[in-house]
Amino acid sequence: MNKTPKIILGIDPGSNILGYAFIQVIGKKKPRLISMGVLDMRQYDNHGQKLAHIFTELQQLIKLYQPTAAAIEAPFYGKNVQSMLKLGRAQGVAMVAVSEKGILIEEYSPRSIKKAVTGNGNASKEQVARMLPHVIEGQIDAATLDATDALGVAFCHHIQTQGLGLGQKKYNDWSSFIKDNPNKKAKL
Repeated sequence: MNKTPKIILGIDPGSNILGYAFIQVIGKKKPRLISMGVLDMRQYDNHGQKLAHIFTELQQLIKLYQPTAAAIEAPFYGKNVQSMLKLGRAQGVAMVAVSEKGILIEEYSPRSIKKAVTGNGNASKEQVARMLPHVIEGQIDAATLDATDALGVAFCHHIQTQGLGLGQKKYNDWSSFIKDNPNKKAKL
C-alpha cells in the first residue's frame, strides 16, 4: 500500500467567486481536508483584473500547500453566452496557474462530481455539501457552496484515480465503490 501523501487541489471555477479545496490522501485512509475557501473577485470591475487575481492567488495557494494533483469542474452549458465566455476564461486561467507549476490537472463534469460524492449525478449543491463530511475528515465549512463544490471536485479526482498503478479497480461513481467495499460505508 502506498503511504506517500498525495495532496489534491480541487477548483470550482468562477469569474466572480472561485472555490478551492486541498485534501490529503495517504494510502487507503479517508481523505483529510487541509484547506478550503473562495477567491472573491467581485471588488474588481475589469474582467482582466479578475483573471489576474485568480492566477496570482492560485499560484500562492499552490506554493503554500504543494499539491501533487489537481482537478477542476468543467463549465456547464448555459443560455447566456457572455457568462459562458467569462467562466471559460476563468477556468482557463486557473488551469494555466496550476499547469505552469508542473501539476497535471484533470477536468470533471458537474454530473460526475455529484455522482462521485453522493452517488446521484442529479444531486443538488446542498446535497453534495451535506455528504462531504461523511467522506472527508476535517472541519468542513458548508456555508460557501463554491468551496464545498471545490471540495467535491477534489474528492471526485481521488475516487477516479485511487489505486492507479497499484492494481486496484478504478471506480466511476460512489455507489460502485460502496458495492465493492461494503465495510467503507459512512454511517448516516
